[in-house]
Amino acid sequence: MRHHHHHPAQPSIRFAVGACSLGAILVAQSEQGLCAILLGDAPEALVQDLQDRFPRAELIGGDGDFEQVMATVIGFVERPTLGLALPLDIRGTAFQQSVWRTLQTIPPGQTLSYTEVADRLGAPKAVRAVAGACAANALAVAIPCHRVRRQDGGLSGYRWGVARKRALLERESLLCADPHA
Repeated sequence: MRHHHHHPAQPSIRFAVGACSLGAILVAQSEQGLCAILLGDAPEALVQDLQDRFPRAELIGGDGDFEQVMATVIGFVERPTLGLALPLDIRGTAFQQSVWRTLQTIPPGQTLSYTEVADRLGAPKAVRAVAGACAANALAVAIPCHRVRRQDGGLSGYRWGVARKRALLERESLLCADPHA
């Protein structure tokens, strides 16, 4: 048995915490691509969240090169209509990944209900599971779980707070209403 790839026991993840208009933001990148974009109030809580999501990874503070990644992601969070030209390292169950792929087809400025997402997946009974997959999303905005709402239009549970969800949706509807905004 010859191992061509020497996989380190501990994959390393580079990360940095910054500030954006929605509060604190943590951006993390594995060798495969962005693996976390987390939003919150306290940087320490975001780092803890990252550790909880990737317990086996070696977390390395971002260096000078990483600032460009950070700037790109923050620019995207501020203006999601720009799109994000960075590879994503999306980790989840097959079902979660199918939900997240569906979310990525929702254009900025539009929303779907949890029920509509379940219908698109061909799993109309899986509304709760869809909501769970949205809550488990580690890539804020890049996988736009903020574009999913309750049937009654309520902005129920958003992993990073309803106020942030509302702010994102308002910003997107403005940006989409005026392409030059």
